[in-house]
Amino acid sequence: MPSFRSYLFRKGIKIGIKKLGNLKQMDIDERRRKMDALAMRFSKLPKNIEVEQTEIEGLYAEWITDNKAAANKVILYLHGGAYGYCSANTHRSLAARIMQEAGVRVLLPEYRLAPEQPYPAALEDALCIYRWLLRQGYEPGNIFFAGDSAGGGLSVAAALYLRDHEEPLPAAVICLSPWVDLTSGGESYTKNQNIDPYLNADGARATALAYAGGEKLDHPYISPVFADFIGFPPLFIQVGSIEILLSDAEQLAEKALKAGVQVDIKVWKGMWHVWQASGRLRESKQAIREIGKYVKGRDYK
Repeated sequence: MPSFRSYLFRKGIKIGIKKLGNLKQMDIDERRRKMDALAMRFSKLPKNIEVEQTEIEGLYAEWITDNKAAANKVILYLHGGAYGYCSANTHRSLAARIMQEAGVRVLLPEYRLAPEQPYPAALEDALCIYRWLLRQGYEPGNIFFAGDSAGGGLSVAAALYLRDHEEPLPAAVICLSPWVDLTSGGESYTKNQNIDPYLNADGARATALAYAGGEKLDHPYISPVFADFIGFPPLFIQVGSIEILLSDAEQLAEKALKAGVQVDIKVWKGMWHVWQASGRLRESKQAIREIGKYVKGRDYK
């Protein structure tokens, strides 16, 4: 059963979203700045975290680590934000907490955003960073793809591209509330519309079109639920029961399982979109511990 604190947190989210309604009147750059500032105000880094700023193939990125993290293993974390928002600023705290539980260094890049840079820009950037890691000497089996929301979908799309082009695959793909059906075709887009405190179907549709550009929304690298998953690496999924993206996660798991992929999926009762980022919640801490346990339990190569 969800904690009472999570109930209060959910109510607070609804109030906050209403107050942020005026963001729609701002230009997109100002919206991004406001979202970054808000995230930095309410999220704090755990103690003893080291953040190293860097640039990789022209992309800003951050190494997040501590003195206990394994040096030869890495989580490539792709942030969410509907492909048009968010940055290292919004996801640094979440990535750091995952790093601590997993005992693995995290690389958090900022990929190009839509609508200025629609598909395939984000996918190209994710692949670019992964190939750079390989050139630095990281073994594919020591690299995890991970991401939330759009970042989860991007992680899946990148692994699909690598599979299709016979490039080395990562050890596993870890998805937090993944956005993998940009057609908004799942039943949860309707069923959970009135209880999801964060997302709504109209907003999802608008940002999906902005990201897709001139491509069809059911393109498998845009909406991976339409892909073939034969030969895909192991897949770990967490999703909330009250979010509109519940169907995305469930359909992704179903298709992958039918293709013989090793899939671990858990639907968290009463949880909303990317609740893992709400660091003070019991459910957030539990979810991140499970991610860490999964990473530690994989057989490295």
